[in-house]
Amino acid sequence: MAFNPKHLSHLITNGRDRAPARSMLKSIGFSDEDLAKPIIGVAHMWIETMPCNFNHRDLAAKVKEGIRAAGATPMEFNTVSISDGVTMGTEGMKASLVSRDLIADSIELVARGYLFDAVIAIVGCDKTIPGAAMGLIRLDIPGLILYGGSIAPGYLNGKALTVQDVFEAVGQHAAGKINDAQLLEIENVACPGAGACGGQYTANTMAMVMEFIGLAVMGTGSVSATDPMKEKTAFEAGKYIVDLLRRGTKPSDILTRKAFENAIAGVAATGGSTNAVLHLLAMAREAGIDLNIDDFDTISSRTPLIADLKPGGKYTAVELGKAGGIGLVARRLVEGGYLDGSQMTVSGLTIGQEAELADETPGQDVVFSTDNALKPNGGLVILKGNLAPEGSVVKLSGFERKVHSGPARVFEREEDAMNAVTSGSIKSGDVVVIRYEGPKGGPGMREMLGVTAAIVGKGLGEEVALMTDGRFSGATKGLCVGHVAPEAAAGGPIAALREGDIVTFDLENRLLNVDLTDEEIQQRLAEWTPPAPRYTTGVFAKYRALVSSASEGAITRPSNSEIQ
Repeated sequence: MAFNPKHLSHLITNGRDRAPARSMLKSIGFSDEDLAKPIIGVAHMWIETMPCNFNHRDLAAKVKEGIRAAGATPMEFNTVSISDGVTMGTEGMKASLVSRDLIADSIELVARGYLFDAVIAIVGCDKTIPGAAMGLIRLDIPGLILYGGSIAPGYLNGKALTVQDVFEAVGQHAAGKINDAQLLEIENVACPGAGACGGQYTANTMAMVMEFIGLAVMGTGSVSATDPMKEKTAFEAGKYIVDLLRRGTKPSDILTRKAFENAIAGVAATGGSTNAVLHLLAMAREAGIDLNIDDFDTISSRTPLIADLKPGGKYTAVELGKAGGIGLVARRLVEGGYLDGSQMTVSGLTIGQEAELADETPGQDVVFSTDNALKPNGGLVILKGNLAPEGSVVKLSGFERKVHSGPARVFEREEDAMNAVTSGSIKSGDVVVIRYEGPKGGPGMREMLGVTAAIVGKGLGEEVALMTDGRFSGATKGLCVGHVAPEAAAGGPIAALREGDIVTFDLENRLLNVDLTDEEIQQRLAEWTPPAPRYTTGVFAKYRALVSSASEGAITRPSNSEIQ
């Protein structure tokens, strides 16, 4: 039986009893002809607080044109977004991860409320991408992701800059390496217009994930935010969502275990953000796919690093697009046998068929072949041990150290650690520990780019290690271990650490340990008193009550008793 494109919206628009609904919709410009067609929700995250999503209203207009041209009716709606870059290092950063689940909730809520037949989500800043994907997975109606695109690099003295360079410049300034005028010069040019942060940081990593996993059309994410072709890409995306609807293809038809493995391979091959671990675990939980934190280490270990991208490499996402884009990365991995090319995508083609269409720019040196890889293994490593029984995450692509052992410098919040770094109290060999910044403890699991960039800027990137139950930006460099689970607020072993305890990172053996016996750790935890919650009302309090461990993707969910 053919799929009915008005499979849901007819309950809103059809029949005598729906006359009041039609009357209200006609008051804002919809006609009888419009309401007789399938209704497609156009979600976006435009907000006047960041460059990442600043083009979303313009793209939405083109998406809607494409939807109408293909014979359906678009209905546009907005949800929220929190900029990691703007809020980094402040209390506001706690809102970032919380926003992921709120975005998923709001897309789900609006789509269920208005009974849309399909949804296309225009995404940009970090959490909007997995948040939109989680919403589409929950709805399980035809759905598609369109990435707003990367920001163009800024240039200073012929060198391409991203916001990462501004964060590192803060550390350089604190170390006396640059003056006020030089810092201002970097600040003024690094972010030249609309678009998400320019390296293979979390936004570009997750945009690539959407293409590798099959929820976005291959090649659409490689078109930068200010590229004149972006509007055409948006128009075509509008036509794609109508085609997807007529085929009746849902996320559950696409999101297989193999599709998730493909996505992890893409992250590893490009030196992508550690946040992908958190977000892919969350998406897998929503999709009912059996995926665990150890899978990231397994797949990364067998996948070569083939893309020379910031923060560990030389090039920006815009330069990747010019070299051949995400499709070229996929083609190389399919050719090398590291990607399952049989997995379906929203375009109706397999990812292997999509990869074959990639155009490589002659002479490009951004994407390498798998037999001439930059490194034999990908960037993601999972460490366990007596400090992280449930696991922790580190990215290897930007450094070579495999072992670090040193005294713990323990801080209960990010700001205190930042002050210690910039004031010069952190010394070579130290292990900076930032705790009570996990999903519950924050609440909200702040990123620590400010601290890690300051360490690099101070010239300590190869001499100091950092661990936290919080997160890191995709722009983070150096030996930094995040997502330590269980977190301190949940009574994890990281809560037992004291100043001067010897902490050892052993990447070869996948260990994160403190030089204490299990009995000593348990004795300390028996004497431990959890700190009072920082928020007792409002959205942060609700999030704290519902959020799971980082090892499970930090998803929000009711208790088992409440859902039985």
